[in-house]
Amino acid sequence: MGWQQKLKHELEAVVVVTLYFAAWLGVLMVLKKLVLAEYQIQFRGLSMVLVGSLVLAKVVLVLEHVPLGNWTRHRPALFEVLLRTVLYALGVLVVLILEKAFEARHEMGGFIPALTHIFQHPEIPHVVANSICIACALLAFNSMSIIREHLGEGNLARLYLRPKATKAMPSEPAKRS
Repeated sequence: MGWQQKLKHELEAVVVVTLYFAAWLGVLMVLKKLVLAEYQIQFRGLSMVLVGSLVLAKVVLVLEHVPLGNWTRHRPALFEVLLRTVLYALGVLVVLILEKAFEARHEMGGFIPALTHIFQHPEIPHVVANSICIACALLAFNSMSIIREHLGEGNLARLYLRPKATKAMPSEPAKRS
């Protein structure tokens, strides 16, 4: 495969996975907007959804190629799905906590004091909610990755994008006259 084909394949993968995570994060944003509207609080997050889904997609695509070790090869696929989901979700939680600490560094007099104070931050439930939603998206993504690997390249997409095969209806028994 030439470099142009590799580039095209990589771009397609990034676009598809970005759209997948954008859908999940978009749903999360809509839910937040609806809940906050009850309290007449404005919420805008479309740019965060787009940037977040692109970053998340690229990181997940890179991490998919990182082997978990020989000991996972001898375990059921469910083990790999759950392990990858937990590791990725913990990574997301750490990044979100670091982001909040970075935002609060001026108020707290530096990054380290902000980091130590972060768990008392008023937005920590927001961080946990985001982490839970993203963990669900990661669980579904990792599950689909195993299915895609099992079915072979392109077969999962064909399974969902082609028309369903219609089952032949059993013929009715002949009526006796």
